[in-house]
Amino acid sequence: MLVLSIAVVVMAVTLIVLACFMIPAFMEIRKTAAATREFLACIEKDIKPVLHDMHDTLTDLKVITEEAATKAEDVKIFMEELGNAGRNIRTINAVVGGVTGFLSKSSLWMTGAKVAGKLIADKIFKKRG
Repeated sequence: MLVLSIAVVVMAVTLIVLACFMIPAFMEIRKTAAATREFLACIEKDIKPVLHDMHDTLTDLKVITEEAATKAEDVKIFMEELGNAGRNIRTINAVVGGVTGFLSKSSLWMTGAKVAGKLIADKIFKKRG
């Protein structure tokens, strides 16, 4: 029974020493939990406006992206029409070049015909005269 009494006394002393060390540890844990709660409340209070601003910014960015996509389609159509206009101008330029070439050749023929006509007329009038 002496061994049992000594064991009980050792356990009691151990529990008292353990309690002496555990009480300050539990108090620190409690303070840490309270500080953590305050920190999380502060972060929650500060993060809500940031999240709201981010949501607004993303909404604006979505609108801008949609408008840019619409404008990109308009730019694509404009560039196609500009290409068509360039092809039309090239065609008109080719036609004008052809007409100009024809007129210049015609005027050369006309000039040649006039000179030949004058020469023939001069020869005819010189023979008669």
